[in-house]
Amino acid sequence: MRRVLAGVLACVFAISANASLAQDKPPLKLGGILDMSSLYADITGSGSETAAKMAVEDFGGTVLGRKVEIVVGDHLNKADLAANIARDMIDNQGVEMIFDVAASATALAAGEIAKARGKIIMFNGPGSIRLSNEACGPYTVHYVFDTFAQANVTGLAAVKSGLDTWFFLTADYAFGQDLEKDTSNVVVKSGGKVLGSVRHPINTSDFSSFLLQAQASKAKVIGLANAGGDTINAIKQGAEFGITKGGQKISPLLAFVTDIDSVGLETAQGLLLAEAFYWDLNDDTRAFSKRFMERVKRVPTSAQAGVYSSVTHYLKAVKAAGTTDAAAVMKVMKETPINDMFAKNGRIREDGRMVHDMYLFEVKKPSESKGRWDDYKLLATVPGDQAFQPPADSRCPLVKK
Repeated sequence: MRRVLAGVLACVFAISANASLAQDKPPLKLGGILDMSSLYADITGSGSETAAKMAVEDFGGTVLGRKVEIVVGDHLNKADLAANIARDMIDNQGVEMIFDVAASATALAAGEIAKARGKIIMFNGPGSIRLSNEACGPYTVHYVFDTFAQANVTGLAAVKSGLDTWFFLTADYAFGQDLEKDTSNVVVKSGGKVLGSVRHPINTSDFSSFLLQAQASKAKVIGLANAGGDTINAIKQGAEFGITKGGQKISPLLAFVTDIDSVGLETAQGLLLAEAFYWDLNDDTRAFSKRFMERVKRVPTSAQAGVYSSVTHYLKAVKAAGTTDAAAVMKVMKETPINDMFAKNGRIREDGRMVHDMYLFEVKKPSESKGRWDDYKLLATVPGDQAFQPPADSRCPLVKK
């Protein structure tokens, strides 16, 4: 009995000592630079903050005797503000890793700050392929999707099905321009033609003039090289113009389940789209999404699921490396496969691209849906080495050729 009691007391003292140690050491801060209030708020925003906090809680809340804290900033879709937030997080708040940074222009700006200071930055919300090409860095990870994969999965499938003439509505910033360029390349290489394009300002409320130009082109497909609220508005207004009833097909080149929910199945049915994650793929995705929904009251987007996965992968690497030193942690992250509800046998390449399977979905008809959020039919699973840009084509100076 004395031995049992002594063992119990030893455990209690050990737990108390660890808790005291965690209190004595400074917290390990991870910073989310998010769109909390504008057109990408549903895609990332508070949902990404919640996903990061869930990852920390599931990990145990501490690593290397340090309490893990999540801090966030709202970049308001302004590149200069994103850079300032990144600078303040690293220089003044002691943040060791930055995550998400929704929108490509803001991501490129924040990425330069993190690169200059030798800190890890993991992109979940932005899509520009420049992040793992010209703007790559030794501590940069592009985790969820990019314009090449979106174009490759969606554009190739469309052209193969006979939808071989395209006109683009493009958001006039880095992400939209890259998405149009990458999709155009896929269309042309697959034997299709690009009949034209028009660029619109970000966060546009009136797409009428742009849609009229697209309609007049007689292209079989109107490709939406935009995201978030812009995609939602373009789809809704396209339906009002009778574009799909007239025989043209609208293809959102980047759409999330929250976008489809906003548009509604009556309008969105039949759309082809590529996604990195869907809540109803398997038991693991459903289990995570159920817990996420209890907090956020909506299913997670691929970007939010990617935040959970990337924060978890980072914390595991910190524990394995025994340090928060960026070089040591990144080495472990690149050497360790990613197997969780987001990815199976995912891996981070030397250019920072996290390679994983992508999925081609078709939006269900209202009659096929069992309820809210039951929006997608899986058409194809595209292996990561086929979905993402081949290393041989990379423009990242870190890639050895």
